[in-house]
Amino acid sequence: MIFFAAIHGGSTLLIWGVSNNIQNEIWKWQKTGRIYLAGEITLVAGMVIWFTSLPQIRRRNFEIFYYTHHLYSVFLVFFLFHAGDRHFYMVFPGVLLFGLDKLLRIIQSRPRTCIISASVFPCQAVELILPKDPRLNYAPTSVIFMKIPAISNLQWHSFSITSSSTADERKMSVVIKCEGWWTSSLYNMIHDELGKDSAKMKGIPVAIEGPYGPASLDFLKYDSLLLVAGGSGITPFLSILAEVSSATSKNRFPSRIQLVYVIKKAQDFSLLHSISHLLLEESPGKCHLKLKLFITREKQQGVRIRDLLNEFFEVKTLHLNTECSDYAVHGPESPTWMAAILGFCSMIFLIVVVCFNHIVPPEKGSKKSKDKTASSVVDMLLMASLFIALACSTFVGIFLRWRRLQKGIPPISQKESKPLHLSSTETSSTLEEHEVHFGERPNFQDIFGEFEDERGGTNIGVLACGPQSMKESVAMICQQKSKGFNLGANKSQAFFTFHSLNFTL
Repeated sequence: MIFFAAIHGGSTLLIWGVSNNIQNEIWKWQKTGRIYLAGEITLVAGMVIWFTSLPQIRRRNFEIFYYTHHLYSVFLVFFLFHAGDRHFYMVFPGVLLFGLDKLLRIIQSRPRTCIISASVFPCQAVELILPKDPRLNYAPTSVIFMKIPAISNLQWHSFSITSSSTADERKMSVVIKCEGWWTSSLYNMIHDELGKDSAKMKGIPVAIEGPYGPASLDFLKYDSLLLVAGGSGITPFLSILAEVSSATSKNRFPSRIQLVYVIKKAQDFSLLHSISHLLLEESPGKCHLKLKLFITREKQQGVRIRDLLNEFFEVKTLHLNTECSDYAVHGPESPTWMAAILGFCSMIFLIVVVCFNHIVPPEKGSKKSKDKTASSVVDMLLMASLFIALACSTFVGIFLRWRRLQKGIPPISQKESKPLHLSSTETSSTLEEHEVHFGERPNFQDIFGEFEDERGGTNIGVLACGPQSMKESVAMICQQKSKGFNLGANKSQAFFTFHSLNFTL
């Protein structure tokens, strides 16, 4: 869109320059017809949004990317003034849906809740425990959007949920690693509270949107699972493992799971703290879990999983003051209600447009059938109709939210987390099965070959989350391994189905 807009604007400026009218035309704000100055403002706003969304800027300076993207409101308003109402109707459905979604998400994030507790990991990461409505269910790999006003009143950040709504009905957890200004500020805020008296400890209010995620548990249909994670990409898999470990005998779940985890430093192993019980149990929930850990930037000899558990699983847990809010995370409204609000908003918009059409008289000398000019008055009335429709829908959304919050939730009990201590004879056979590789990167050809021999069943699901190059390598091997299956190969041959999980912008 920006490419064609730049061609359109550049060619117009070229024509003005050739005819020596550029100084006269560039500042024109006509009462009727296409407003040239509005088009120039639209083009500049769009170019700024495009430039700051380049990966080189977006990933290194997220704040610049985030704040400049709020110029979309300037872009849309001046696009309406420049193109006129007839052209604006072409993009109006998207604008209506976007505006309604924005307002409903703001309503959903109110009122704020409080962090129950926070655990500080050795790898400069924190695990936040949030209160959840027992009626709220979500699928593994779901994400929530979080805003902490004490850090920023404008920034929302998405995080993968690491807990399972089946295992714990009243709490949800997220793991956040320091990778920027916002996450570092959160880590420092939690770290500063450590060691304080409970009377002096302050609560941390948070606003939550979501959870959003898949509607089904597709990964449960496979006979075996191969999970490949790199760095912070482990967070979606923590919820999958929590879901599988809490599955009952009535549910179908994979009989064998292998987790390939690639990290830079050994201390990043502490991110697996929430599934430590799965690493220690021989057959948790009748599901066999095997871990292959690759630490790429460190070289050590004779280090085993037992040593890493004892060294890096000593986390510090902080129980925060929850008097700042009595509300839990309730989640979004049902799809039925969302569809009803959308229909109501569209109906209000059409009614208001019809009323304005009868109230405002046409301009003198205009021919309704042939008039192609756009009046700024008509544009203002169109925007007013949109705002009125969104305002009415917002009131409906607020009423639904208020009615839902009338049903209170029982108080959340704070349980002390017990430190992990391993004896010399405890779970020795289970821990010896896990593998640790220092100074190496995984050879996925060998990993797939070994897993194919050890598998339980022929239908294997492969889930990857992490760097793009790693996911591409895993996808390519899945394609090679399953190529013969489509040509009518032996039915006992393993078939690999690849799924890519994305958790960052």
